[in-house]
Amino acid sequence: MTVLDDINAGVREDMEGRKRLVSLGELKDRAAAAAPSRDAWAALDGPSRHRDQLKVIAEIKRRSPSKGDLATIMDPGSLAVQYADGGAAVISVLTEQRRFNGSLADLDAVRARVDVPLLRKDFNLDEYQIWEARAHGADLILLIVAALSDAQLREFTALSHDLGMNVLVETHTAEEIERAVAAEARIIGVNVRNLKTLDVDRSVFASLAGRIPAEAVIVAESGVRGVSDVTHYARSGANAILVGEALVSDSTPRERIGEFAAAGAAAIAARS
Repeated sequence: MTVLDDINAGVREDMEGRKRLVSLGELKDRAAAAAPSRDAWAALDGPSRHRDQLKVIAEIKRRSPSKGDLATIMDPGSLAVQYADGGAAVISVLTEQRRFNGSLADLDAVRARVDVPLLRKDFNLDEYQIWEARAHGADLILLIVAALSDAQLREFTALSHDLGMNVLVETHTAEEIERAVAAEARIIGVNVRNLKTLDVDRSVFASLAGRIPAEAVIVAESGVRGVSDVTHYARSGANAILVGEALVSDSTPRERIGEFAAAGAAAIAARS
């Protein structure tokens, strides 16, 4: 069993517990009553083709399976405000509880404090979680190609779009990029962390980014330690970066987001 298999098993078990407390019908009612979703595609510069900036997806993340505890985040809403003030285009909230110590309560807390589009970052394996995301104010969800069939990718993408949400489709291999493109993904991430082993190889992004259609928003995920990594990703074709650990472990995340965005813009200008 891979690490991803183990995580998914826990996610399914926890979801079944939530289903016993909140029915799918109730979730649909909550989703219908939720405020309209924000346009994460536009926030990431999708429709304008104005790609001279590197967008930052700033993540609220307490722990990870590879590093253990990362930060004590008593007030995720306040951290989200710092991210928004720093210029984050999208804020990612990890809601997986077993390995990442996240929760839907964190998503609720962040939604109450900021107007920036929110990514519900989780291992989404069932339509229940899609309705759950919208009911709690998410504007964007994550679909991991390695965890889903082609039919599920299409089904979950279509449902998300029907609910007004965008989808970040995560890949790690050339074959997964082909599957993402076949599913007509518009926001495609390359995670340099292999979720089956948790190994990180930052060269993976540069080797794969060129396979993604130019009209897509290309997101570099994981492995950002500082400006040099941001520069590497931007030079290699990233339109956006998803950063968690480097921000939650920093005492000045607002300033760090600005620093990353500036470094990315310079790198994009240099490749033009």
